[in-house]
Amino acid sequence: MTDTSITGGATLARADLDRTAAFNTIAPSRISWGAVFAGVVLALTVQFALNLLGVGVGAAVIDPGTSDNPGAAAFSIAGGLWYVAAGLIGAFVGGYVSSRLSGHAVKTVGGLHGLTTWAATTLVILYLLTTSIGALVGGAFSGLTSAIGGVGGAASSAVQAAAPSIASMNPLQQIETEVRQAGEGQDPEALRSGAAAAVQAVLTGDPAKADEARTKAADAIARAQNISPEQARAQVGQYEERYRATVAEAKRQAQAAAVTTAKVVSRGALLGFIALALAAVAAWLGGAAGSARATRVARRV
Repeated sequence: MTDTSITGGATLARADLDRTAAFNTIAPSRISWGAVFAGVVLALTVQFALNLLGVGVGAAVIDPGTSDNPGAAAFSIAGGLWYVAAGLIGAFVGGYVSSRLSGHAVKTVGGLHGLTTWAATTLVILYLLTTSIGALVGGAFSGLTSAIGGVGGAASSAVQAAAPSIASMNPLQQIETEVRQAGEGQDPEALRSGAAAAVQAVLTGDPAKADEARTKAADAIARAQNISPEQARAQVGQYEERYRATVAEAKRQAQAAAVTTAKVVSRGALLGFIALALAAVAAWLGGAAGSARATRVARRV
């Protein structure tokens, strides 16, 4: 006769083993998109709340009635660090919730759920910031806007800062104006225009015909200004020296602006990559923590 107590105990033990095996079965193709969606929602909400907190704290620090306020550079650095910290916390929370709700008790699967949640969250933020919907989230994700758009914006600012000085260095126009004004009131407009055109030919014409152009320019200036040919040739030489010096300075400033732009773009891209990489690590750790919690619950069951 079979002992029913022994049979019942074996059946319960078998059920416990089956339940534990079910919790620890790796099923990479059975991702829980519902859990990932929940993790994305939590990650976005946490980042939104923390960034609003940062805006509130930053605004409270400023006292318009005094001049003893932190500088713009200090605010920029503090704001960037706060945004990175908010992103790390949001990624960890999102990864943890995603892994915990997926029901998997394996750390690798939980970490992959967290990583998937981080990727989906990043894509959602990028979508919001590149569409009209981004106006609704406003400053909540302004840190990411600065990290992405700030790369191109800072580079554009670097070029625009140098552009006025380069644009003002139009030696040809300045010299032409001087030539016209020097003869004003003495000779007809035709003589002044001819002198200006002759000087322009010296400065921008064929170098092989430079001597001939200098002679013609000196003669035109001498007639237009009623001065001696020697004085006219001296003026032409001065115009050439100023033109070459101004062009060389404009090239130097343009090269400096290009170097600054390259540095800004490189630095911004690297910082953005580091911030995203750290968020991915935080999401993986959150997913692993969520799976570890599921493992403890499975063992108690």
